[in-house]
Amino acid sequence: MSSELAAGPSHDMAQAGRLYVVSAPSGAGKTSLVKALVDLDPALVFSISYTTRPKRPNEIEGKDYFFVDKGRFDSLVEAGEFLEHAEVFGNCYGTGRSHVEALLAEGHNVILEIDWQGARQIRAAMPGCRTIFVLPPSVAELERRLRGRSTDDEATIQRRLSEASADLGHWGEFDYVIVNDDFTTALEHLAQVVRGAGEQSSTAEPALRQFVEKLGAAAKKAG
Repeated sequence: MSSELAAGPSHDMAQAGRLYVVSAPSGAGKTSLVKALVDLDPALVFSISYTTRPKRPNEIEGKDYFFVDKGRFDSLVEAGEFLEHAEVFGNCYGTGRSHVEALLAEGHNVILEIDWQGARQIRAAMPGCRTIFVLPPSVAELERRLRGRSTDDEATIQRRLSEASADLGHWGEFDYVIVNDDFTTALEHLAQVVRGAGEQSSTAEPALRQFVEKLGAAAKKAG
Protein backbone atom coordinates (compact mmCIF):
# COMPACT_ATOMS: atom_id res chain seq x y z
CA MET A 1 0.00 0.00 0.00
CA SER A 2 1.43 3.40 -0.94
CA SER A 3 2.60 5.88 1.69
CA GLU A 4 0.25 8.42 0.09
CA LEU A 5 -2.74 6.23 0.93
CA ALA A 6 -1.56 5.59 4.47
CA ALA A 7 -1.30 9.32 5.06
CA GLY A 8 -5.06 9.66 4.47
CA PRO A 9 -7.05 12.72 3.41
CA SER A 10 -5.76 16.19 4.15
CA HIS A 11 -6.94 18.05 7.24
CA ASP A 12 -7.99 20.95 5.01
CA MET A 13 -10.77 18.71 3.67
CA ALA A 14 -11.74 17.73 7.21
CA GLN A 15 -12.17 21.41 8.14
CA ALA A 16 -14.71 21.77 5.31
CA GLY A 17 -17.06 19.27 6.96
CA ARG A 18 -17.86 17.48 3.72
CA LEU A 19 -20.23 14.52 3.39
CA TYR A 20 -19.26 11.46 1.32
CA VAL A 21 -21.88 8.92 0.31
CA VAL A 22 -20.84 5.40 -0.74
CA SER A 23 -23.28 3.00 -2.43
CA ALA A 24 -22.95 -0.33 -4.23
CA PRO A 25 -24.79 -3.49 -5.24
CA SER A 26 -24.83 -5.96 -2.35
CA GLY A 27 -21.56 -7.90 -2.30
CA ALA A 28 -19.43 -5.32 -4.13
CA GLY A 29 -17.35 -4.69 -1.02
CA LYS A 30 -18.38 -1.19 0.03
CA THR A 31 -18.51 -2.03 3.74
CA SER A 32 -14.95 -3.36 3.81
CA LEU A 33 -13.66 -0.38 1.83
CA VAL A 34 -15.38 2.19 4.02
CA LYS A 35 -14.18 0.54 7.23
CA ALA A 36 -10.61 0.34 5.94
CA LEU A 37 -10.64 4.01 4.91
CA VAL A 38 -11.98 5.15 8.29
CA ASP A 39 -9.24 3.12 10.00
CA LEU A 40 -6.61 4.87 7.88
CA ASP A 41 -7.92 8.40 8.43
CA PRO A 42 -8.86 9.38 11.98
CA ALA A 43 -10.29 12.67 10.69
CA LEU A 44 -12.99 10.79 8.76
CA VAL A 45 -16.11 9.87 10.76
CA PHE A 46 -18.36 6.94 9.87
CA SER A 47 -22.06 7.73 10.20
CA ILE A 48 -23.88 4.83 11.83
CA SER A 49 -27.24 4.00 10.27
CA TYR A 50 -30.40 2.54 11.82
CA THR A 51 -31.76 -0.75 10.50
CA THR A 52 -34.49 -3.27 11.18
CA ARG A 53 -32.29 -6.04 9.72
CA PRO A 54 -31.27 -8.78 12.16
CA LYS A 55 -27.77 -8.34 13.56
CA ARG A 56 -25.15 -10.60 11.98
CA PRO A 57 -22.75 -12.54 14.25
CA ASN A 58 -19.80 -10.25 13.52
CA GLU A 59 -21.70 -6.96 13.93
CA ILE A 60 -21.69 -4.71 16.99
CA GLU A 61 -24.62 -2.57 18.15
CA GLY A 62 -23.75 1.12 17.95
CA LYS A 63 -20.68 0.48 15.82
CA ASP A 64 -21.97 -1.17 12.66
CA TYR A 65 -25.64 -0.19 12.99
CA PHE A 66 -28.26 0.85 15.48
CA PHE A 67 -30.55 -2.19 15.41
CA VAL A 68 -34.22 -1.34 16.05
CA ASP A 69 -37.56 -3.04 15.47
CA LYS A 70 -40.05 -1.89 12.82
CA GLY A 71 -42.20 -0.01 15.32
CA ARG A 72 -39.29 2.05 16.59
CA PHE A 73 -38.12 2.72 13.04
CA ASP A 74 -41.54 3.95 11.96
CA SER A 75 -41.68 6.27 14.98
CA LEU A 76 -38.35 7.82 13.95
CA VAL A 77 -39.64 8.32 10.40
CA GLU A 78 -42.79 10.08 11.66
CA ALA A 79 -40.69 12.32 13.91
CA GLY A 80 -38.55 13.41 10.93
CA GLU A 81 -35.42 12.00 12.55
CA PHE A 82 -33.98 10.55 9.35
CA LEU A 83 -31.96 12.40 6.74
CA GLU A 84 -32.85 9.52 4.43
CA HIS A 85 -34.52 6.14 4.78
CA ALA A 86 -35.39 3.25 2.51
CA GLU A 87 -36.53 -0.34 2.47
CA VAL A 88 -34.03 -2.79 0.95
CA PHE A 89 -34.63 -6.55 0.65
CA GLY A 90 -37.48 -6.29 3.13
CA ASN A 91 -35.46 -4.43 5.77
CA CYS A 92 -35.50 -0.72 6.63
CA TYR A 93 -32.43 1.50 6.80
CA GLY A 94 -32.13 5.14 7.83
CA THR A 95 -29.53 7.84 8.53
CA GLY A 96 -30.00 9.93 11.65
CA ARG A 97 -30.37 13.58 10.64
CA SER A 98 -29.22 15.29 13.83
CA HIS A 99 -26.15 13.06 14.17
CA VAL A 100 -24.83 13.84 10.67
CA GLU A 101 -25.65 17.53 10.81
CA ALA A 102 -23.87 17.90 14.16
CA LEU A 103 -20.72 16.19 12.89
CA LEU A 104 -20.61 18.37 9.78
CA ALA A 105 -21.20 21.52 11.83
CA GLU A 106 -18.21 20.57 14.00
CA GLY A 107 -16.03 20.42 10.88
CA HIS A 108 -15.78 16.65 10.54
CA ASN A 109 -15.71 14.85 7.22
CA VAL A 110 -18.48 12.25 7.35
CA ILE A 111 -18.84 9.10 5.26
CA LEU A 112 -22.14 7.28 4.76
CA GLU A 113 -22.63 3.74 3.46
CA ILE A 114 -26.14 3.47 2.01
CA ASP A 115 -28.05 2.14 -1.01
CA TRP A 116 -28.75 4.17 -4.15
CA GLN A 117 -32.23 5.16 -2.95
CA GLY A 118 -30.77 6.72 0.17
CA ALA A 119 -28.02 8.37 -1.83
CA ARG A 120 -30.63 10.04 -4.02
CA GLN A 121 -32.36 11.47 -0.94
CA ILE A 122 -29.04 12.67 0.49
CA ARG A 123 -28.16 14.46 -2.76
CA ALA A 124 -31.50 16.29 -2.64
CA ALA A 125 -31.05 17.27 1.03
CA MET A 126 -27.32 18.08 0.83
CA PRO A 127 -26.32 18.96 -2.75
CA GLY A 128 -22.73 19.61 -1.72
CA CYS A 129 -22.06 15.96 -0.86
CA ARG A 130 -19.78 13.72 -2.93
CA THR A 131 -21.29 10.42 -4.07
CA ILE A 132 -19.34 7.25 -4.87
CA PHE A 133 -20.58 4.00 -6.43
CA VAL A 134 -18.55 0.80 -5.83
CA LEU A 135 -18.71 -2.01 -8.38
CA PRO A 136 -17.44 -5.60 -8.56
CA PRO A 137 -15.16 -6.46 -11.51
CA SER A 138 -17.69 -8.97 -12.89
CA VAL A 139 -21.05 -10.58 -12.18
CA ALA A 140 -19.31 -13.89 -11.49
CA GLU A 141 -17.12 -12.27 -8.85
CA LEU A 142 -20.16 -10.61 -7.27
CA GLU A 143 -21.83 -14.02 -6.90
CA ARG A 144 -18.64 -15.54 -5.48
CA ARG A 145 -18.45 -12.82 -2.83
CA LEU A 146 -22.10 -13.17 -1.87
CA ARG A 147 -21.71 -16.90 -1.41
CA GLY A 148 -18.45 -16.45 0.45
CA ARG A 149 -20.10 -14.32 3.13
CA SER A 150 -22.13 -17.35 4.29
CA THR A 151 -24.78 -15.04 5.76
CA ASP A 152 -27.61 -15.52 3.24
CA ASP A 153 -29.65 -18.48 2.06
CA GLU A 154 -29.89 -19.42 -1.62
CA ALA A 155 -33.13 -17.50 -2.20
CA THR A 156 -31.59 -14.31 -0.74
CA ILE A 157 -28.45 -14.69 -2.84
CA GLN A 158 -30.50 -15.06 -6.02
CA ARG A 159 -32.58 -12.02 -5.07
CA ARG A 160 -29.46 -9.95 -4.44
CA LEU A 161 -28.01 -10.98 -7.81
CA SER A 162 -31.25 -10.03 -9.51
CA GLU A 163 -31.37 -6.68 -7.75
CA ALA A 164 -27.74 -5.97 -8.76
CA SER A 165 -28.87 -5.42 -12.34
CA ALA A 166 -31.34 -2.74 -11.25
CA ASP A 167 -28.76 -1.18 -8.92
CA LEU A 168 -26.23 -0.87 -11.75
CA GLY A 169 -28.71 1.23 -13.69
CA HIS A 170 -28.19 4.07 -11.19
CA TRP A 171 -24.40 4.39 -11.43
CA GLY A 172 -24.71 7.50 -13.61
CA GLU A 173 -26.32 9.40 -10.71
CA PHE A 174 -23.02 9.31 -8.80
CA ASP A 175 -19.96 11.55 -9.00
CA TYR A 176 -17.43 8.71 -8.90
CA VAL A 177 -17.28 4.98 -9.68
CA ILE A 178 -14.71 2.65 -8.11
CA VAL A 179 -14.21 -0.90 -9.37
CA ASN A 180 -13.33 -3.17 -6.46
CA ASP A 181 -11.18 -5.72 -8.26
CA ASP A 182 -7.98 -5.45 -6.23
CA PHE A 183 -8.88 -4.28 -2.72
CA THR A 184 -5.72 -2.21 -2.13
CA THR A 185 -6.12 -0.38 -5.43
CA ALA A 186 -9.82 0.26 -4.83
CA LEU A 187 -9.05 1.58 -1.35
CA GLU A 188 -6.45 3.94 -2.73
CA HIS A 189 -8.90 5.23 -5.34
CA LEU A 190 -11.49 5.82 -2.62
CA ALA A 191 -8.94 7.69 -0.52
CA GLN A 192 -8.04 9.83 -3.53
CA VAL A 193 -11.69 10.81 -3.98
CA VAL A 194 -11.90 11.89 -0.34
CA ARG A 195 -8.69 13.91 -0.79
CA GLY A 196 -10.26 15.65 -3.79
CA ALA A 197 -7.97 13.94 -6.30
CA GLY A 198 -10.18 11.22 -7.78
CA GLU A 199 -10.37 12.35 -11.40
CA GLN A 200 -9.59 8.86 -12.72
CA SER A 201 -12.70 7.57 -10.91
CA SER A 202 -15.08 10.21 -12.27
CA THR A 203 -18.24 8.91 -13.93
CA ALA A 204 -17.33 11.17 -16.86
CA GLU A 205 -14.21 9.06 -17.59
CA PRO A 206 -14.90 7.37 -21.00
CA ALA A 207 -13.08 4.08 -20.26
CA LEU A 208 -14.87 3.74 -16.94
CA ARG A 209 -18.24 4.41 -18.53
CA GLN A 210 -17.57 1.71 -21.12
CA PHE A 211 -16.69 -0.82 -18.41
CA VAL A 212 -19.81 -0.07 -16.38
CA GLU A 213 -22.06 -0.38 -19.43
CA LYS A 214 -20.59 -3.83 -20.20
CA LEU A 215 -21.00 -4.90 -16.59
CA GLY A 216 -24.61 -3.74 -16.60
CA ALA A 217 -25.32 -5.70 -19.79
CA ALA A 218 -23.78 -8.83 -18.23
CA ALA A 219 -25.85 -8.36 -15.07
CA LYS A 220 -29.08 -8.10 -17.08
CA LYS A 221 -28.19 -11.27 -19.01
CA ALA A 222 -27.40 -13.13 -15.78
CA GLY A 223 -30.59 -11.91 -14.13
